[in-house]
Amino acid sequence: MLQIYYPAEWSPQSCIQITWPHSGTDWADVLEEVTLSYITLSKEILKREKLLIVIPRGYNIKDHFTEDELANLIYTEVDSNDTWARDHGAISVFVEGKPVLLDFGFNGWGLKFASNFDNQITSRLFENSLFNESVSYQNNLNFILEGGSIESDGKGTILTTSQCLLAPNRNQPMSKDQIEDYLKKTLGAERILWLNHGYLAGDDTDSHVDTLARFCNENTIAYVKCEDVTDEHYTELKAMEDELKSFVTITGEKYNLVAMPMTDALYGDSGRLPATYANFIILNEAVLVPIYGSSKDQVAIELLQQVFPDRDIVGIDSRPFIKQHGSLHCLTMQFPEGFL
Repeated sequence: MLQIYYPAEWSPQSCIQITWPHSGTDWADVLEEVTLSYITLSKEILKREKLLIVIPRGYNIKDHFTEDELANLIYTEVDSNDTWARDHGAISVFVEGKPVLLDFGFNGWGLKFASNFDNQITSRLFENSLFNESVSYQNNLNFILEGGSIESDGKGTILTTSQCLLAPNRNQPMSKDQIEDYLKKTLGAERILWLNHGYLAGDDTDSHVDTLARFCNENTIAYVKCEDVTDEHYTELKAMEDELKSFVTITGEKYNLVAMPMTDALYGDSGRLPATYANFIILNEAVLVPIYGSSKDQVAIELLQQVFPDRDIVGIDSRPFIKQHGSLHCLTMQFPEGFL
């Protein structure tokens, strides 16, 4: 059997990928505002590691950055429907010690949105020779899998949600056992931890795990906790918390659970938005945390500083991003060390 290693997000990284907003995306009505937010996000990444940006054809990305920042910037022109790199980006693994880009199918979170261009981005990046010569490409487009739907502890455990991976508009008629076997075979996992509860109002992804519960190290999970019994999320998030308390690490110990607060409610034209502090990004030297102008922002930052004592914890105003129902982790995808 092939030895497959799926690194945790806190493992050393080569770079972060993002996909730039343009007038053909859902950002069209707030393009100037969200572009400024993308620049802020990009600059925080460029302080610490390389950044790969997928840009629209003919776009002059260099005008947004200084010469020092450009030294860490890689960009390429590839068509895109939208900007959620976590879900249309490659999932990076090592097979027999060699770096491999796994290109899974992306169908707009179960055929909710167009994805014809997004679904080709990973293959285009590989064809454009943006990676080390040692990196290979594996076509897994026959299986729908978004990066935001799975979490790896780097030790053989995958954390996911049944609401997403078992959704009828993704991989049916595959059963839960068949999907689990496929993930184990493809990602080298020894076991899958399934969350059957938890959701956020306004979420388009069918409860991606990266909006609800995140591995911070192999023994620690940060998760969203609702304290308000009158909030519509209370019952489901309490049930999710109970599930997390029942889980054990791969060595049989209870997880260290870190309860992240619910942010104050934010609303858009279609109702409540899925604002969550769980959608943070782990970089080589920092953790970027979405903040929302909420009274809970500082609490979330301080909690994560305790969990990541050796990394800078940087709050990024994510109110422009959440208007399209996503945040920092949804917008980014990391490549482990060895891919560039």
